[in-house]
Amino acid sequence: MAFSEIELKRIDKEVGSLCKKRSPVHIKDKFSLEYRVKVHEVLIYSRRPRWDNPKEWMESGTAKIKYVRTSNIWKLFWQRANGKWVSYEPYPYSKNLKSIVEEIEADQYGCFFG
Repeated sequence: MAFSEIELKRIDKEVGSLCKKRSPVHIKDKFSLEYRVKVHEVLIYSRRPRWDNPKEWMESGTAKIKYVRTSNIWKLFWQRANGKWVSYEPYPYSKNLKSIVEEIEADQYGCFFG
C-alpha cells in the first residue's frame, strides 16, 4: 500500500522544508535539493548542471528514507561513494519522520552533505 494523502503531506512538510532550506534561491540555476516519493521510499537528491554539458542536469543521491508499515518505522540510508545505499548506523531508524529529517540535517558524520 502506497502512502496516504495525509502521509504525503507530512513527508512534504518535513522533507520538503529540508529541501527548501538547503536550496538557496540565489543559486537555483546551479543547485537544488529535491525529493521524490516511490511506494514506501523517499529519495532526497541534489540536482546540478553537468560539468561537461551545463544544459543537462544530473542527480546525485543524498539520503533515502524507507517506511516499514508493518513495524511503523522509518529507516535511514546514505549513499557510499560506490553508489550503494547502506543503513545509517548512528541512527538507523525511528518511529518519527521528523527525527530522521533532523538527523539528515545535522549530518554529524558528513555522510549526507559532506
